[in-house]
Amino acid sequence: MTVNGARTKVLVVEDEPVINRAVAERLGAEGFEVQQAYDGPTAVETATSWEPDLLVLDVMLPGFDGHEVCRRVQAQRPVPVLMLTARDDETDVLVGLGVGADDYLTKPFRMRELVARVRALLRRVERAHALAREGGRPVEVAGLRLDPAARRVHVDGAEVHLTPTEFDLLSCLAATPGTVLTREKLLGDVWGWADGGGTRTVDSHVRSLRAKIGAQRVRTVHGVGYALEAGS
Repeated sequence: MTVNGARTKVLVVEDEPVINRAVAERLGAEGFEVQQAYDGPTAVETATSWEPDLLVLDVMLPGFDGHEVCRRVQAQRPVPVLMLTARDDETDVLVGLGVGADDYLTKPFRMRELVARVRALLRRVERAHALAREGGRPVEVAGLRLDPAARRVHVDGAEVHLTPTEFDLLSCLAATPGTVLTREKLLGDVWGWADGGGTRTVDSHVRSLRAKIGAQRVRTVHGVGYALEAGS
């Protein structure tokens, strides 16, 4: 995979040498340029100097944890982050999304799934860049103002920071306010997944999005999906 003609750069941050090596080798075999880090401080230093296109980032790290790595890296420049967590813990997931992670994967995982997540995330980022280049009129609904070109969101006049995935999710919901979108449709349109096997990912991102724009703005239809309330 390439970005502007150069190989896509992925920084793998994982303190378990066996996992780190396995992930790095698989991504290298898939055509990515890979560097590795095993602790928080080294991860931030490498991200600053090397400027990767994506981070695969473990939560539990020596020095300081993956959440702090994500926070510091995102403060320097926006970069997509796939976070690895040893526990299927909703709190860990929401904290990660809150500091700027775009997606997460629970250990143990299949390498094929990790590669698919990495590629899907990079496709979303490239699609977002293309839409930004094309421009587009701002969308205003339910006290929200979405600017596709600048990828900025204002809630009741105040700007809020959304991760790239949260912005894409909100844009998808805002395109048809009041209409219920199934989790499977959201997975396909926002994440680019065809199998519908990651519906919990949608739920986690919706929770994170609600915390930023107001819980009342996104309606849950149990067993179906979500809708942006046009009149909130």
